[in-house]
Amino acid sequence: MSAADGPPTGPDEPEGVSPEPSGLLDLLGVAAVLLDSEGRIVLWSPQAEDLYGYPAEEALGQYAAQLLVNEEHWDLVLKEFTEVMETGKSWGGAFPVRHKDGTARLVELRNMRLLDDRGDFYALGLGTDSPTLREVERDVALSTRLIAQSPIGVAILDTGLRYVSVNPALERMHGIPAKDHLGRHYREIMTAAKFEVPEAAMREVLATGVPMVDRATIVGRSPADPGPREHAWSISLYRLDDPQGRVLGVAELVADVTDRHHAATEAAEARRRLALIADGSARIGTTLEVDQTARELAEVTVPELADVVTVDVLDSVLDEHRPATRDGPAVYRALAVKAAYPTEAVRAVDPPGQIAAFDADRLATQCVRTGRPILISRADDTDLARIARDDRAAALLARAGVHSYMLAPLTARGHILGFLGLSRARNPQPFDEDDLALAAELASRAAVCIENARSHQSMRTAAVTLQRSLLPDHPPHRPGLQLASRYRPALATYEIGGDWYDVLPLDGDKTALVVGDVMGSGIDAAATMGRLRTATSAFADLDLDPAQVLQHLDRITSGLEHYIATCVYATYDPHRAECHIATAGHLPPVLVRSGRRPELLDLPTGTPLGVGGVPFETTTLGLAPGDQLVLYTDGLVETRDHAIDERLETLCQLLDAPDRTLEETCDRLLRELRRPDDPDDVALLIARAQP
Repeated sequence: MSAADGPPTGPDEPEGVSPEPSGLLDLLGVAAVLLDSEGRIVLWSPQAEDLYGYPAEEALGQYAAQLLVNEEHWDLVLKEFTEVMETGKSWGGAFPVRHKDGTARLVELRNMRLLDDRGDFYALGLGTDSPTLREVERDVALSTRLIAQSPIGVAILDTGLRYVSVNPALERMHGIPAKDHLGRHYREIMTAAKFEVPEAAMREVLATGVPMVDRATIVGRSPADPGPREHAWSISLYRLDDPQGRVLGVAELVADVTDRHHAATEAAEARRRLALIADGSARIGTTLEVDQTARELAEVTVPELADVVTVDVLDSVLDEHRPATRDGPAVYRALAVKAAYPTEAVRAVDPPGQIAAFDADRLATQCVRTGRPILISRADDTDLARIARDDRAAALLARAGVHSYMLAPLTARGHILGFLGLSRARNPQPFDEDDLALAAELASRAAVCIENARSHQSMRTAAVTLQRSLLPDHPPHRPGLQLASRYRPALATYEIGGDWYDVLPLDGDKTALVVGDVMGSGIDAAATMGRLRTATSAFADLDLDPAQVLQHLDRITSGLEHYIATCVYATYDPHRAECHIATAGHLPPVLVRSGRRPELLDLPTGTPLGVGGVPFETTTLGLAPGDQLVLYTDGLVETRDHAIDERLETLCQLLDAPDRTLEETCDRLLRELRRPDDPDDVALLIARAQP
């Protein structure tokens, strides 16, 4: 049986009765001496021998006064003895007693008269060492005063975890009188489920004897402070043993650590906010895409900061043709909605992509027009009506339990783009000023990313529009050729490259086939591509050899600052079934002949246009009906993860299917060779010879 089970009792002993000796009486070593009516010693306890030095055989039968008292005190002793025996009134006090070794010992005495069953009187003398008794009294007095006056709550519980003693401080903490604690089990007083942990700790301390210091912290309301502020108490436990090692119970010390707890909580909250800002810096703005940036902002803030988050941008920010309004409703486009759990609050907001108008009295409109964040710590029905777009949405927010709300404007470079809306429903804590500052910081960082994405998207749209306007819509029908083409802008960024293709009619039913790539990206690259395409068309009209055309383009490109380009230029004569081709630093075309494996043409590579000073060479080859010539830019085959030779081999394998139509072949090449994160654009032109 463990110590926590308490001491064993016999079948006839009431609960709590112990057959073991008291540790305190053993510490005091109380001596018992019994005198007859004449003052002779008739009983002598072992403790008397320890205290006075005489063994029983030397003391029994002796007059106590002569044995234990110096002669000068005999009269006083005899007087007190006589009074006790005659009146039955007890006497006590400290008195010098002669020890066997001749020294005087100050002994605390209690003398009383005893009556036996025959009517004879005896005198019982109980004594203990006076200095020892005084030391115990001082310790008890000190402990009692300290415990009574201590601001730390102290409770003594027996081995069954029943209250034995409670000091005033703990009485105030519990809000229960001390007398109502006594004899009751710990969990009868501390009924909340959170006190299961201290109860288990008490049993462990009783079993092991190992103290638990400041190991458990309980947070809650205090009857001594009925206000809304929560208190925190630290609990320490010690096992109580007597000098013989018998387990008496457990001492519980409860210290109010509210200030320390709140300081630690505030520090942890500050660290959490800093971590959230750092997380937002890393996760928001990973792409130059407005919608993705908004989703990243929502994902960072849920559930760490809010239960439901919305990101809305003024429609005039995304649509430059829609003017912003200073009065009346504000028109927003929802970009992102994120909830920590399924909730009706999501139905109260607009889904991503939807455009909605908020009246001027709505908080969202006020936030955007003033540029100031808004905090509604405890939202009531009136607040919900101003938060929601309409009455139906307000009712949904109320049913979802939204009780706290805040708005932070999305402000970048002095312009307000929209707002970040945050709600709490399941999280019981209301938003505070620190939460509002955190939301404003995250919104500010995200707004810059959204503005960058919007700006790049606008530039990309302009560049794509320019480039597409410079490319042919569809290859023209040419004698002796079947044609198919594709252009795909870069997928991973908002920049576009300078890739182009062209099909140019020449005299005598001949056709010029051109694919080129201006190195660089953006509007400047697209404009340079347009100039080169125009020049190529002009030189093609002169019916020049492909090498001569590239020579002229090289001189033009040399005059364009900071730009070089690669190009492949070919002419096809259907009457002779001949193709003349030259390249300027471009990847080799693929020739697909009927019944043979596709092959990369072994052509003189030449230098890119704009390098200057290096001649180009023209190569002639025959094209039989059904043969295909595949021209492409490097965006189709180049990747960071594979060698270019490996990718060119894959291209040839994909082209080894002559029965497919040219349109099907173009789609297959783009589907198999392109990836969503490819950083380059692609121009592709396929020509098949036919009778």
